[in-house]
Amino acid sequence: MPNWLRKSLVIIISILTFGMVSPHQASGFLSLETRNGDKSGNVQASIIESEEIETEEEDLRASFVDRVMKEAEQQSLEKFGARIGPVIEDEFRQLILPNIETVIASVAEQFPEEELTSLAITEVPGGGLSEKIFHIVGEGNKDIIRFHVRRDRPPHEGYWFNFHYHTHHDQFQTHYELGSIFWAKNTPPKWMT
Repeated sequence: MPNWLRKSLVIIISILTFGMVSPHQASGFLSLETRNGDKSGNVQASIIESEEIETEEEDLRASFVDRVMKEAEQQSLEKFGARIGPVIEDEFRQLILPNIETVIASVAEQFPEEELTSLAITEVPGGGLSEKIFHIVGEGNKDIIRFHVRRDRPPHEGYWFNFHYHTHHDQFQTHYELGSIFWAKNTPPKWMT
């Protein structure tokens, strides 16, 4: 099979399967078909089995990310309350939530699939002036990652909500930026009001 045709098929397969078949898997499958000596049933069966295992792991991780993202969005909107929520909700969904999803997906990749079921999200966000939105905890309620929002007031710029997270890798010391949303020049109300 010509190289340009193989590359074109890999791209088409990846697009048509919405990324469920990665380019690496598609090219591996196409290169196996082109080889004359490797058409035994055992080779094809082992490829199918390894793809099924990868698909099951990806499904488990994807369902974990979906579950946590639904809870994260709910917790965030609860934290914003009736006074802050309607003002920043759209920007939050467009700017911050995709970044949170990326971070949660990377957390899911760090744990074996057996441990994903033991990870949970805290149930109550912090009110008042607290930064806490939610934490992801492991066995024994040990924090794995903490998602926070802080009020910033740079001189002569008004108030900003700074969304960030901390990880257990550095004992929650470093702020990893998720994004910022402008509030206004006036002081924002307390959380959950």
